[in-house]
Amino acid sequence: MHTLTHREYLAMRRFPALDGLRAVAALMVVFFHFGGTRWGFLSGWSGVHVFFVLSGFLITTLLLREQDRAGKISLRNFYLRRFFRIIPVYVITFAAVVAVFSLRGEYDASGLHAAMPYYLTFFNEFADPSAFIVSWSLGIEQKFYLFWPLLAFAVALGFRARLAVTVGTTALVLCLFPLVDGGWPVHYLVMLTGALLAVVLHHRRGFALLRPLTHPVAGTLVAVALVAGQVSIRFAVPWVGTEPPVIAAYGVLIALGLPALLGAGPVPWLLAQRPLAAIGDRSYALYLLQPLAGLMAGGVLAAPGTTRNALLVAAIALGMADLMYRVVEQPMIRLGRRLTAPPKPATTPPASPVEQDALTHAS
Repeated sequence: MHTLTHREYLAMRRFPALDGLRAVAALMVVFFHFGGTRWGFLSGWSGVHVFFVLSGFLITTLLLREQDRAGKISLRNFYLRRFFRIIPVYVITFAAVVAVFSLRGEYDASGLHAAMPYYLTFFNEFADPSAFIVSWSLGIEQKFYLFWPLLAFAVALGFRARLAVTVGTTALVLCLFPLVDGGWPVHYLVMLTGALLAVVLHHRRGFALLRPLTHPVAGTLVAVALVAGQVSIRFAVPWVGTEPPVIAAYGVLIALGLPALLGAGPVPWLLAQRPLAAIGDRSYALYLLQPLAGLMAGGVLAAPGTTRNALLVAAIALGMADLMYRVVEQPMIRLGRRLTAPPKPATTPPASPVEQDALTHAS
């Protein structure tokens, strides 16, 4: 057993354990929402912020590797891939939620009518609670995807400049904490934490600093630390007095844990197993389909706020997400790739679809 080298890291075309981590994060959200007080230790935000760290890390890694491979970043292609990755599933799920609650005569009572302008413009995080409030995170991610490539790749062209932009943007977001209500800057801070990790790992000297975390033993230690951190959130928030600083620290903990999941060891092996990987692949649709799955579970099991209810919601949402994944998500992702694929000489082998899968599946 050994630590990863920088060369090995750059040669990796998949990060299999991160699919499993995405699955764990999605299930955390479902069990917090539908499992009752027994699952309150999961916190309202923590599962989503695992997604945020992963998004910041994977998107930035994708862009860094594209720049190394092609010598530049195609923002047009990036935005097109993001569009086909996110928008079709979002629009279909949102339309289904609106249709179901309208047929139930609850369109206004569900809050959907009042929140419609926010959901149509991806300012979801500013909408009042409604039947589709789970989509608040999409508003955060869409704005991050829009502006981060411009800041980090259209303006900052080298490692030092990009590192300075990343640290400077992070510091700016930190300065917003006492100035705004609602705590929304912490979401961008957590995504920037993942982006900063990607920038550091991509550089040889930066990777050397974090290389000890890739040792197989580190995976087990990190897993213990993450569980302890997760359980501590509900106790730390009253002590600190507000949730955003606690979530910011949690995001740092998640980011420091990611290098431990890139190498060998029992924890990366477990997270890379097919059942968790399959859920991770479907986690985006699973997350958005929670409201509909909750309604369906309520019609079958009159036991809201229980572990059985959460299990049923997760099973229903996963079934619907699998259908969405096969019929909508994957075809749209492939279309986005076809539209952005450069013409290749006949002697050049096609790009590995596995590589593109690993580093574009970042929502």
